[in-house]
Amino acid sequence: MSILDERRTELEQHEFMMGVERGRLAVALDLLTDSLILVGQHGVYCTSARNPNKPALDLQAVLGGMEGAKTLIQSVMEELRQRREVERAEGAAKP
Repeated sequence: MSILDERRTELEQHEFMMGVERGRLAVALDLLTDSLILVGQHGVYCTSARNPNKPALDLQAVLGGMEGAKTLIQSVMEELRQRREVERAEGAAKP
């Protein structure tokens, strides 16, 4: 089963509220956030041998990559929002 089937209800809700592109990105952000929480919880038990106050190095890399992906998705969502606002303003300005 694909993610589109698994998250159909959530996708439909977000796509309705935000449009297809931003809605799907919002669901992707939710999935990343859930995954970050799970990896973070795992990091409590898999600590670094050098520094027991930090997760193992491989988990640090995974967390960093996921945080980076979230940042990129958020920036795309913001770009899409700004573009939509500009298009609406231009459409309202036309007679």
